[in-house]
Amino acid sequence: MRAGSKYQSLLEYLRRSNQRQVTLTFAEIETLIGGSLPNSARQKRGWWSNRSKGALQACAWMEAGYLVQELNLVEERVTFSQPKTEYRVQKAGDTVLWDGELIKGLRRHMGFTQTQLAQELGVRQQTISEWEKGVYAPTRASSKHLSLVAEQAGFKYEEIS
Repeated sequence: MRAGSKYQSLLEYLRRSNQRQVTLTFAEIETLIGGSLPNSARQKRGWWSNRSKGALQACAWMEAGYLVQELNLVEERVTFSQPKTEYRVQKAGDTVLWDGELIKGLRRHMGFTQTQLAQELGVRQQTISEWEKGVYAPTRASSKHLSLVAEQAGFKYEEIS
């Protein structure tokens, strides 16, 4: 994050927090940053998206080790949480059984949107969404590809015995 960023004090507040989850009202965030949030923060969910490029506000909470977990625009409240960093997996033979939580963890580890992960894997964004929600599970071939991408990205998980 650039020194002197409007959102630097939010980053520092979250870093000092010793909680896995922090809920703040928009008013509390405005007090922290010493100014008003833009209208788009009150009107558009996208302003609160966890994206690693082009959004100083997202860089603040992500650099502090948090992601927006819950957003209530009506009540003007946002919950930041630290993502899980340890994953346990099951295998069928030599193939990891990828589930929604593990796929989302990999995507977040890589700092990717669903669209970016879909491009990396050669699938549709909708496929990533359905995997993460548990609507469908990846095929054996997709699971092997996910494992290869995870290995290259340094994404760690432990096998359940």
